[in-house]
Amino acid sequence: MKKIFITLMLVAICPQIQPSQTFAQSATQNALPRYEYGVDFTTLTINQSQTHLGTGHRFTINLNRQLALESAAIFFSACDICGGEVTGTITEGLFGVKAGQRFKKFGIFGKARPGFINYSKGYFELSPTGGTGLFPFSVVAHHQTNFAADLGGVVEIYPSKRMLVRFDGSMLVDHFGSRNVRTFTLDPTTGAIIPFTYRSQPYTRGLFQFSAGVGFRF
Repeated sequence: MKKIFITLMLVAICPQIQPSQTFAQSATQNALPRYEYGVDFTTLTINQSQTHLGTGHRFTINLNRQLALESAAIFFSACDICGGEVTGTITEGLFGVKAGQRFKKFGIFGKARPGFINYSKGYFELSPTGGTGLFPFSVVAHHQTNFAADLGGVVEIYPSKRMLVRFDGSMLVDHFGSRNVRTFTLDPTTGAIIPFTYRSQPYTRGLFQFSAGVGFRF
């Protein structure tokens, strides 16, 4: 009788164990890879008429299926005279969060990534050369590094577990702080060139940024 009871208990328990093991194996197989590395093609539009082309690298840490930490470095090609603005090369460094909903074949997210944007020719000053010619000064270009914040949305497509295709559309907030600017003016009486320094006013502008790229999850 005891052997019959034990046999019946095992028959009752085994079907309950099997689904649990299957669920655990399925969960492991469908687990989201924790890390992502991506390469992006990016455009940055300034003043609605000046567009810079660049490439970027992105690293993501998936905390869960809804929330991730991201860092990105984006480099734009040099443009000495574009739309009346001289900027040289442009570099962005961003770090922040991506949050949203991930489905089987695609995901939709919002992102907020503060950081910096650097212009290799962000502003210019007139520097005296010590000469006595018609223009006894030279134009000197300076780096300009501003606070920036990348705010927008992300759409991801998942062709496979290890690969994704990503599209970003965002507003890049670019803040210029105040600074001392050295320049010159002409004396209306004598025609002499007189140097003077003034304090520029801070301002913030919004730039449209679009990215498309691929990522690899591991």
